[in-house]
Amino acid sequence: MSYVLTQPHGTITVTASALAGLVASAAEAVDGARVRRGRRRLDVDVTDGNARVRLELTAPYGLVLPDLARDVQERVAEALTKMCSLEVEVVDVSVEEIE
Repeated sequence: MSYVLTQPHGTITVTASALAGLVASAAEAVDGARVRRGRRRLDVDVTDGNARVRLELTAPYGLVLPDLARDVQERVAEALTKMCSLEVEVVDVSVEEIE
């Protein structure tokens, strides 16, 4: 879903693919986190300036998975807030694969 921000001088549109790319980049900036490829699951829903994110990760063996997931949640929320002025309600993270 695209995010459209109405300004006095026009509108600003951030496409669904741009939002997904932003979320994936933010998640993968966390050491060891990779957004799951192939059957990738990454959803960003934006309603009235509020975002809800759901993503699946692949993680290397040996990391503390709850810590990794919390770091991804924080990084994704921070990126959406700073770069898109969105209020982030939730970032649901699911670790689906271990490498």
